[in-house]
Amino acid sequence: MISKRILSFFAAALLSVGVSTAVPDEGMWLPMLLKQLNEAQMQDKGMKLTAEDIYSVNQSSLKDAIVSFGGFCTGEMISPEGLLLTNHHCGYGQIQQHSSVENDYLTDGFWAMNREQELPNPGLTATFIVRMEDVTKQILAGTEIAKNEAEREAIVQRNISKVGRVATVGTHYNAVIRPFFYGNEYYMYITETFKDIRLVGAPPSSIGKFGGDTDNWMWPRHTGDFALFRIYAGPNNEPAEYSPENKPYKPKHHLPISLSGIQENDFTMVFGFPGRTNEYLTSQAVREIYEVSNPHKINIRETKLNILDKDMKASDEVRIKYAAKYASIANAWKKWIGENRGIRKANAIENKQKLEQQFAQWVAADPARQQEYGSLLADFEKNYKALDGTTISRDYINEAAFGVEIVKLANNFTTLQALLAKKAPQSDINAQVTKLETYAASYFKDYHAPSDKKVFAALLELYYKNIDPKLHPEIFSMVRSKYKGDFTKYAEDVFAKSAFVSEAGVKKLLAEARQGKDAIKNDPAFVLASSVADYYSANVMPTYTSVNDNLNLLYRKYVAGLRQMQSDKNFYPDANSTLRVAYGKVEPYKPVDGVIYTYYTTLEGVMEKAASGVAEDYAIPAKLRELYEKKDYGRYGVNGQMPVCFIASNHTTGGNSGSPIINANGQLIGTNFDRNWEGTMSDIVYNPDQVRNISVDVRYMLFIVDKFAGAGHLVEEMTLVTDDTSGLPQVDARKQQQPEKELSKKEKKKLEKELKKKKKKEKAEVEA
Repeated sequence: MISKRILSFFAAALLSVGVSTAVPDEGMWLPMLLKQLNEAQMQDKGMKLTAEDIYSVNQSSLKDAIVSFGGFCTGEMISPEGLLLTNHHCGYGQIQQHSSVENDYLTDGFWAMNREQELPNPGLTATFIVRMEDVTKQILAGTEIAKNEAEREAIVQRNISKVGRVATVGTHYNAVIRPFFYGNEYYMYITETFKDIRLVGAPPSSIGKFGGDTDNWMWPRHTGDFALFRIYAGPNNEPAEYSPENKPYKPKHHLPISLSGIQENDFTMVFGFPGRTNEYLTSQAVREIYEVSNPHKINIRETKLNILDKDMKASDEVRIKYAAKYASIANAWKKWIGENRGIRKANAIENKQKLEQQFAQWVAADPARQQEYGSLLADFEKNYKALDGTTISRDYINEAAFGVEIVKLANNFTTLQALLAKKAPQSDINAQVTKLETYAASYFKDYHAPSDKKVFAALLELYYKNIDPKLHPEIFSMVRSKYKGDFTKYAEDVFAKSAFVSEAGVKKLLAEARQGKDAIKNDPAFVLASSVADYYSANVMPTYTSVNDNLNLLYRKYVAGLRQMQSDKNFYPDANSTLRVAYGKVEPYKPVDGVIYTYYTTLEGVMEKAASGVAEDYAIPAKLRELYEKKDYGRYGVNGQMPVCFIASNHTTGGNSGSPIINANGQLIGTNFDRNWEGTMSDIVYNPDQVRNISVDVRYMLFIVDKFAGAGHLVEEMTLVTDDTSGLPQVDARKQQQPEKELSKKEKKKLEKELKKKKKKEKAEVEA
């Protein structure tokens, strides 16, 4: 949590800033539907583009600059030479993989000064969207004869396979078909995936992770959370496996970068791949998250983080091994804390209950609705009660039991042990052994057994003590009788005897498996993992699966009913890792009584935090301090200040990390990397007064690349613009990045019309 001293400083400094009364726009919208659902409202809020400029299959558009980065983040093209911008934390795993004690790129940063120095990243991908299509009718064809949900889903999956196959036959494209509104609609995304992605540049963690876990999910923020990669392509500019012969990819569109910056109330748009939201949950579901699931998961992860933090501070080797793991664990931990704060602050449970009461009244007012929806709310209540004990068991299995690395590793050997037990053909066994050999080699690179032993004892003790003994796996009876419930003694015994504690031990197990010998089944770590997995299979999974199948059907009907009841409202589907557009405005907010936060931060704040002595997360490089003291900001500073981050009211979630923040003219102004703590509940309920997304100002990125890193050659390949004119002239400049062509009569007429409209508006404003 940010220190009280820092918080007080910013509160005092910002109290005089006014908060906008404009209502931010909730939603993550489908690009192909912007014309009919959102274009007019977006333009009313200041956007100068058209829906066709954002998403088009007939010409290059903004969508051609957006990629799904690795399947877990977003990235954007910022040069005609395949240069890709995303977050530092999105590329953190790749930076770590290239790091060692001798070449510590996490600490020191990395910059390729030529193409030959750019580092390949096996397994990393960048996926573009070629086009979208509504395939609801094709996917739901035949489902009307299904007798139950299982039959319906089987028909849906067959249709998905067929439609996707037909859409991509004879091409190198893939088809992704996803359900929307709980299966009321289906959309197909035709994708193009590139596999040769190379690391180009990353600032040191003291910039890219400035503030660390102290500032994570917080505002004010001063983090240069960005990294640069490059997409390489094979012949014909098409995807290819890594090869030294590959050339930088030539994108259909890359985002021009604005040097003009941002002002309060400026229009902003986020274009990316948000991961998962659950905006239509009922009050029972939100209550379970708030009162049961989140509190226990927070406690488990906090216990693990405290252990790892101590060991990482004591050893550089452990620090490098666990840097990415620690960040991942801490990210969700702090998010859940903020989510619960936001749920409480937004009165989310009470508001959900009010909506349900309104729905019940609407149903009761019509016999046909009573027939369709009459038992719906009661069925929700019944199914959520059926999950009592199941959700908490699942949380402890995933977070506590399999949160221990040796247990998770041993569980991955379940298939091999089963093959050995039934004396399967040796070829099948050998295939599984080969797979596990590859997995183990990667696993042990970032594993430290002494730390895991401490985690083992602490987390399993939480599992043992914090839930009803009726929910315990069988192995806990043995711990109770043999070790008197002392999990420290149990850990000592397991780590002294298990082969899974070292790479050498695992190699020995696998070598014996190649000889048909089963040395796995009696290993103490495997016995523990099997007991937990068996309990899950017998007592958790059946109920969880059955109830969730029921709930999916109920939610499909509930959302359909809500859309009918609120027919004048545009509904957006929950995020599901597909391409979406969110839009809002640059604006401040009031997190708590007596505190108002402005919408931007500067390098001044970096220095103030660094001087506070409050947290190790506030260390900074000497070169950054030198540039600050000289005010050597180049063309990226403004009035003697260096902008660092800003906030806006765009609706974002995980997966939006790395998404471009685009201004009214289609230019890049920032890179999304976080949400404010008070706004993390936006995955469940949107509170317009609290939800803000946090972005790196693109000028800070340019400043770090150019002035700090001395990698100006990268800036030279970008398209920097200072033209703030709105409307089609800027759009035309963007299109001219493609081969130039003469405007058609229709295009000229459209351009003239837009210019006249613009001049008329400006004249009216002057006269006013």
